[in-house]
Amino acid sequence: MEQSITIKIAGTDYPLKASSPEMEQLMRIAAETINKKIAAYDARFPERSLADKLSFVALNETVSRLATQRKMEALADEAARLKKDTDDYLSQL
Repeated sequence: MEQSITIKIAGTDYPLKASSPEMEQLMRIAAETINKKIAAYDARFPERSLADKLSFVALNETVSRLATQRKMEALADEAARLKKDTDDYLSQL
């Protein structure tokens, strides 16, 4: 059941639809995180435009997501290797 919600990012309200209460919570946490990061960039770079600050936030979040994806892929590869090693060991018993 979709629920209409309003999220405020950088002082602008955005009407959105959340597909579940969990999604609504994630959307609200994401908006809060974005706003905190914008505030941090605002303190460090007050002369920069809001568009620049939003670009910094987007870049920072994307780099973080990509790094996490790489770590997850490495962990999945390691898990597959360990499973193969375990299966090989057990087949020799």
